[in-house]
Amino acid sequence: MQLEIQDAFGRVWDKVGGWGEGFVAMLPNLVVAVVVLFAFALLARVGHTLARRGLERVGRATPATALVSRVSQLAILAAGLMIALSVLQLDKLVTSLLAGAGIIGLALGFAFQDLGANFISGVALSLRSRYPFEVGDLIETNEVLGIAEEIHLRTTVVRTLDGQAVVIPNKKIFEEKVTNYSGDPYRRVDVPCGISYGEDLREVKAIVTRAVEAMDGRIAGRGVDFFWTGYGASSIDFVVRFWIPFRRQTDYLEATSEAIMRIRETFREHDVTIPFPIRTLDFGIKGGETLREMLPAAAADA
Repeated sequence: MQLEIQDAFGRVWDKVGGWGEGFVAMLPNLVVAVVVLFAFALLARVGHTLARRGLERVGRATPATALVSRVSQLAILAAGLMIALSVLQLDKLVTSLLAGAGIIGLALGFAFQDLGANFISGVALSLRSRYPFEVGDLIETNEVLGIAEEIHLRTTVVRTLDGQAVVIPNKKIFEEKVTNYSGDPYRRVDVPCGISYGEDLREVKAIVTRAVEAMDGRIAGRGVDFFWTGYGASSIDFVVRFWIPFRRQTDYLEATSEAIMRIRETFREHDVTIPFPIRTLDFGIKGGETLREMLPAAAADA
């Protein structure tokens, strides 16, 4: 019994001694691994700072900027950890970690496809400068017209012109068309109207053009366009177009309102009629007969 205890103790001692010898043999590699981790930690801090500054130069300071710079820092740290493990001859552990990360990433990708798509779209929207829009722009997308108020990593908040906040997933913004009314410092105003069939068309074109040209706030370098657009049910229709400096939606609404008032005033001065809806009634079994012709016949039948 005593011999068995001594034999077991000897085996344990030999094992511990082997570990000690292995640790001593591995000590240079351990020192190198620690130096590698320290060096990559410093490199990660520098990379984080450079990435943040670079993204702020090409884009703007947003949550996505902080996120991308932090991800770059973590990527550098992960690379340093893998190299340190390789120095310690733990290649199998490195392979297992990479395989596990790949499987987990694939599973999460399938489970959160929409979340991932919105997230990536939000990063792209945050990092782009001006295109397709930025905070404060008047945009129209997904049947919503309003001011882009906030751009988050998954959603964008659009404040409609009547004050309602609409939250739109970023994936929807990338899939649908986006109209940015603030992209240019000017905007065209179109004012449609119609006049009676009995009016002189050339005279109407001349007086309407003069009235709009006299407007304050119109871009003088761009002329006023006048086009007849067709024969309506009760009127001959036209559209008059002109350009204005544009910063907010009220600029457009005020210019439209001013043009409508000026056209109405010039029509009154020149006795031009904007007709009410007109209906022509034909009587008789086959039509083509007026009410005056039909009344005697109806009286005779009675």
